[in-house]
Amino acid sequence: MLTIGQQFPQFSKIAVTSLEKGKEFETITSDYLVNDDNVWTVMFWWPKDFTFVCPTEIAEFNKNFGEFRDRETRLIGASTDSEFVHAAWRRDHDDLRDLKFPMLADTSKSLAEDLGILEPNEKVAYRATFIIDPTGIIRWVCVNDLSVGRNVKEVLRVLDGLQTDELCPCNWEKGQETLTA
Repeated sequence: MLTIGQQFPQFSKIAVTSLEKGKEFETITSDYLVNDDNVWTVMFWWPKDFTFVCPTEIAEFNKNFGEFRDRETRLIGASTDSEFVHAAWRRDHDDLRDLKFPMLADTSKSLAEDLGILEPNEKVAYRATFIIDPTGIIRWVCVNDLSVGRNVKEVLRVLDGLQTDELCPCNWEKGQETLTA
């Protein structure tokens, strides 16, 4: 599995960005992650569309979209399902209709494989979350088993800590003192 300090892999994938007819799909590339504007990226993966735990996580990331935006951070959701399955799921599920971030389709499973998060038996992505800095370097990785949803507040807490570029003690939260060495 790729880990902290490594460059996020090169990719070019189709993503669902809208439910408006004719404007549903866009291509997103790894170039989107690298910028001079100090914009970070959080890419989170789920195993399968039309399942039970996955929409709870996606809806929670969407609910906190403003929190990520306030931190100059882009959100990208991803799975190994196709863009057509993503679009159908968004149309079908009340909590997913108004997503404010793209749903990346890794149908070839190449990006999940490059990241090392492809579950070996079912060939679906683990529940992996990557925080990527503006230079395209992975700064945090968290991977959950297929059956356990992640904690979006923890993703925000870690992002806050990374963005301070300081030493943050255990259970540190934004606004608290950092450590001096």
